Amino acid sequence: MTYRYVTGIFKSDSLMTIGLDFHLKNINFNGKKISLQIWDFAGESRFRFLLPGYIIGASGGIFMYDITRYSSFTNLDQWLKVISQGLKDDYNKIPILMVGGKADLSPKRTVNKEEAIEMAKSRDFIGYTECSSKSGENVESVFIALARVMMENANLL
Repeated sequence: MTYRYVTGIFKSDSLMTIGLDFHLKNINFNGKKISLQIWDFAGESRFRFLLPGYIIGASGGIFMYDITRYSSFTNLDQWLKVISQGLKDDYNKIPILMVGGKADLSPKRTVNKEEAIEMAKSRDFIGYTECSSKSGENVESVFIALARVMMENANLL
């Protein structure tokens, strides 16, 4: 999703990295120029130990899972533990948006949308949405929604 947002291009194949990609995206938001620093943490569990150090100083987060793979949904609490380590045991310090990916594959869904909404609410996330990197559906709106909350939290709106 991040690559699609930054470049506007869908990349179906992605090479394995150390589990982290970094991107910059400059946007105009409510008449203000802002620069989003986007740290994209892949799901590779063997690199997860590196991530808490990268989370320090984060202003927001996106928890994204694959709506066609239930196991990616059930990994939420493991990811929250990683975030808590980086934020000193309080992931509620930053706004987190929960996103179901691969919305274009909705007929193959294994995660019920209502269950995902309920999980997002139970974790005090700022919301839930679904998107498709392939079609581009809702990709930009995910980042705009999170940017809005981060700017409100920083008293910039």
